[in-house]
Amino acid sequence: MVTRQSWAEPWKVKVVEHLTMTTHAERKAAIADAGYNTFLLPSRLVYIDLLTDSGTSAMSDRQWAGMMIGDEAYAGSENYYHLERTVQSIYGYRHLIPTHQGRGAENILSQICIRKGDVVPGNMYFTTTKLHQELAGGRFTDVIIDEAHDSESEFPFKGNVDLNKLQRVIDEVGVDRIPYLSLETNVNMAGGQPCSLENIEQTCALCHKHGIKVILDATRAVENSYFIKYREPAQQDKSLGEILRAICDCTDGCTMSAKKDSLVNIGGFLALNDDELADQARNLVVVYEGLQTYGGMAGRDMEALAIGIRESVHLDHMHSRIGQVEYLGHKLIEAGIPVVRPIGGHGVFLDAAKFLPHIQRDQFPAQTLTAALYLDSGVRSMERGAVSAGRDSKTGENLFPSLELVRLTIPRRVYTQAHMDVTAESIISVYNQRDQIKGLRFTYEPKYLRFFQARFDPVD
Repeated sequence: MVTRQSWAEPWKVKVVEHLTMTTHAERKAAIADAGYNTFLLPSRLVYIDLLTDSGTSAMSDRQWAGMMIGDEAYAGSENYYHLERTVQSIYGYRHLIPTHQGRGAENILSQICIRKGDVVPGNMYFTTTKLHQELAGGRFTDVIIDEAHDSESEFPFKGNVDLNKLQRVIDEVGVDRIPYLSLETNVNMAGGQPCSLENIEQTCALCHKHGIKVILDATRAVENSYFIKYREPAQQDKSLGEILRAICDCTDGCTMSAKKDSLVNIGGFLALNDDELADQARNLVVVYEGLQTYGGMAGRDMEALAIGIRESVHLDHMHSRIGQVEYLGHKLIEAGIPVVRPIGGHGVFLDAAKFLPHIQRDQFPAQTLTAALYLDSGVRSMERGAVSAGRDSKTGENLFPSLELVRLTIPRRVYTQAHMDVTAESIISVYNQRDQIKGLRFTYEPKYLRFFQARFDPVD
């Protein structure tokens, strides 16, 4: 039998959305008006939008059909009960608290678990997660393995927790000051890098030995399950659903931005096993989000989410999803573009510090590169470096993480391989002219999550 190397998307196009083709002059004016921040660009002036995979997926015909049976009752929506049964079946947690999106779940979790002075260890920070922990009085501390900070390392599970680092944190601060460990799958700020199931099990065992809960950031846990299946020999015969359930069964609960893995445009949830914590969370969800049986989502959105969760664990879907990311990544590697290796799950991450070595870190190479890429072709990407890292809360100085990245995040079931070819050609073109690019400086800097709203000007 001949082994076939090619693959095709496990879906066909039913509806198309027309895109705007802009001129160089239009893009030059648009990026200046946006303060060289791609978040501030109007989407009508974007050609290929790789800003984020959050809420940008294409829903299936079955999800759209589910939208038509939305039960919009304020209390006790039938779609809530369908979603609850689905989460319990696929993820395995006992209690479901729906929220409008992932950061709603992060806020509630932080409020009910963290006291002032607490320390929350985790495998690399994520922006909104870390901020909610800080606003609740806690402090995040990184316990990810050292390989995660090396963009050229080919280690297959760069999202793993360093157990020695974790033990040192436990010894230094004491178990009473650690409300939980925050465990992210397919670690975003490391370049979409997965954790191994073996490391997850070992991490949870160490925490539970000390009576510390483990809360999973399950946003891209299905993508992580795919990497476990193909990179961890002991798991290769398992289905994605079985691997996902094994991850969740180790942990005590999860926060979920359903706008990623679960193929919907809005929605999220907090899931817990602890009865008392779940009761506290339901009390707060009424304050911050909505009644405990809708949590900020319409009934139709909960129905689409329940269907999307089941679609997300289909192997053919995930093979196509990861395959498209790897297709773009390998085209860039072949062209000599510095990217985070191995290619991650939800996007390709350019190493902006190596791409633009002549630009100082305090002139924000990653932010600069996002603007240059948009100017070249209309491709919109996102900065994941010093601008995202923010400032030290005590000194006010800029934080400079080891990785200064530009994220090319690929929406699910949206773009074709031809779009990836155009994106690669644009990046290569910018790389060939990189010496002409100048850095940026702040002209406006908000207090929180500055990468969303900050504005810049080119440095003279």
